[in-house]
Amino acid sequence: MVLCSLLFEIVSKLRRREFGLDLIAALAMATALWFGQYLAGAIVSVMYAGGHFLEFYAHRRAEGGMTDLLSRVPRSALRINDGEFTEVPIDVIAPGDRLLIRRGDVIPVDGTVDGRTAVVDQSALTGEPLPVRFFQGEVVSSGASNAGDAFDLIASKTAKDSTYAHVLRLVEQAKQSKAPIYRLADRMGLWFLGLTLLVAAAAVALSGDSVRLLAVLVVATPCPLILAVPVALVAGISKAARKGILIKGAGVLEALSTIDIIVFDKTGTLTIGQPMVSAVLGTHEPDALLRLAASAELASAHPLGRAIVKEAQGRHLSLCKPEQAAEVAGEGVEAMIEGRRVLVGGPAFVRSKGIRAQMSGADACASALVCVDEQVFGAICFEDPLRGDAAHAIDDLRKLGIKHISLASGDRLEVAKVIADRLGMDAVEADLSAADKVEIVGRTKALGSVMMVGDGVNDAPALAAANVGLAIARGNLAAAAEAADVVLLQSGLNGVVAALEVARRSKLIALQSVAVGIGLSTVAMAFAAAGLLPPVQGALIQEAIDVAVVLNALRALT
Repeated sequence: MVLCSLLFEIVSKLRRREFGLDLIAALAMATALWFGQYLAGAIVSVMYAGGHFLEFYAHRRAEGGMTDLLSRVPRSALRINDGEFTEVPIDVIAPGDRLLIRRGDVIPVDGTVDGRTAVVDQSALTGEPLPVRFFQGEVVSSGASNAGDAFDLIASKTAKDSTYAHVLRLVEQAKQSKAPIYRLADRMGLWFLGLTLLVAAAAVALSGDSVRLLAVLVVATPCPLILAVPVALVAGISKAARKGILIKGAGVLEALSTIDIIVFDKTGTLTIGQPMVSAVLGTHEPDALLRLAASAELASAHPLGRAIVKEAQGRHLSLCKPEQAAEVAGEGVEAMIEGRRVLVGGPAFVRSKGIRAQMSGADACASALVCVDEQVFGAICFEDPLRGDAAHAIDDLRKLGIKHISLASGDRLEVAKVIADRLGMDAVEADLSAADKVEIVGRTKALGSVMMVGDGVNDAPALAAANVGLAIARGNLAAAAEAADVVLLQSGLNGVVAALEVARRSKLIALQSVAVGIGLSTVAMAFAAAGLLPPVQGALIQEAIDVAVVLNALRALT
């Protein structure tokens, strides 16, 4: 029965021009029946069926991390409407809906906390084991779970546009992908098939013993080629998913394993992406200058304006409501503060108002000039602090053998160079547009295998141009998932190191499993051809090799 099923499967594959290694198993069973070696044939059939079970088991184990993500999808949520609680499917939740998130519930959609503090377990998304507190108005991602008391959530996105939906789409994409190393295994499989038939024919021709033909066919196991590569790579992807690293398939994992050059973006990648006031320069009293600037910036939504206001509030300065406020997007703001005309902005903005834009010391940092009644009173300097793990991550990348690490930034050269020097980078290029970054990545690819690391938004073209694009999802998973091959759900740069380590180890285990498995099978074939290994014992040895290879490939999970 097993032989008939196998023959049907082989015929189907041949019609699709797939010359699989199942042909060896079919020949072994048919030969056993032909020579009356029924026990050997029975063992081969049992082992073949066991091999399929082994394949199923191995893939289930290897996909464990991804399957866990898929299995956590919430189907419904508790919506609050006029004080009434209604259980509704998550697909009908709309932005603005109020939901009750009970203890243990998986958060169904992205939203903001309303009311009491929320204690949220994000381990399924980021791999971080400790719960995180979210306060009134803070954004919580879907897919996390409530580890504290019940809280209200105001939906900000639909379920299909939320974080967890994008994660699940990436997981499904990863499960369907195949790597180039699969094709190598297929080519080796054809070589192994030819070698098996050649050794079997030679054994019979030289010895005249037809049983040796059966012995060689029985002991020849294609399992290392059929199972080792996919199991090891899928296990690696699954392990990465448990660490909050989403890899878009086995092909990306293999490409990751070859990376030897990394190009980093600066803002939001090496830095936290939140500018802070570092100094207030000028001949006037700093707090007085900061108070005027912050009062004007109350009319602005620019990140630098928010940083000025935050610094003033941190110093407990009393701010005034701006009058006649006007903002030029991305350049500066102008307002009347207590009867005085205040301008805050870059040199070009100040010059456009007919004011000479010059301030000693402001050129050495990212800064905004502050002008009062047509005179430059001072400048406010900003810094975007480095991530706490940036230096450690760069050191770890060096230890992994990355031969060239560079910085490509849209910021001014003076600012970018400070970051690059502090981290010991090999090169820095600044004042770059998105097109410039693509050109740099293309030029660098001539020197090796390049990974671009960015935030997935401004760097999307460069991420796509690199051999591997890795995005750190800073609250915008949709953009990161669209642009990058690898997405870090956690903000730390240590995820870059972990992604490379997982990829290299998984590929090494895959190749090791193939080499050891095929090596052992070849040795067993030699013993069988010499008449030292009877068919029954050969079939048992074949299965032992299969089990050993699969167990070794599953080490990529650990």
